Amino acid sequence: MNGPRISDARREVLYVIACGSPLARQVGRLVELAQQDGWDVCVITTPDGAKFVDRTALARQTGHPVRTRYKNPGDPDVLPPADAMLVCPATVNTVNKWAVGIADTLALGLLIEGQGLGLPIAAVPYTNTAMAAHPAFRASLGRLREWGVAVVFGDHVVPLHPPGTGERHQDAFPWGVGLAALRGVRRPVAPVA
Repeated sequence: MNGPRISDARREVLYVIACGSPLARQVGRLVELAQQDGWDVCVITTPDGAKFVDRTALARQTGHPVRTRYKNPGDPDVLPPADAMLVCPATVNTVNKWAVGIADTLALGLLIEGQGLGLPIAAVPYTNTAMAAHPAFRASLGRLREWGVAVVFGDHVVPLHPPGTGERHQDAFPWGVGLAALRGVRRPVAPVA
């Protein structure tokens, strides 16, 4: 995949999934970069991610409502279907739940379904040194990579910071790395029905 295909019918749709991190306050920067790349962007947050974002501003920026919760039975789907997904910032909580197939939030349900559909998916975790050191997190990152998720993580991306200091390092976050990784993700062969 070399970025979105733009046609007369519609632009490819990118779901940006923002997790519960103070960094999510700046997810509009990622939306802007993705739009410059030609994506039609929809923002989905985890319940904790919703605490940090400006839903009204993001809805204006994307032209789509920001979704956080599963819709009620019978309600229409207000977002177009995704062609790719980017989890940024990805938290330890979301990464670990995703890697074991827990779908207790809309964001996780979409990620699990997206994998099942063979969509290109990238994840950019943002966490501190103590949380990143937990063996379950490292194992979860490895599992996601094995499944074809482009995981962009390590000191070469964003140096890990001590607990409680994440907000001091937000301005240096490289918002474009997830999009660049997504460009390199090959669309997997469609699953056999």
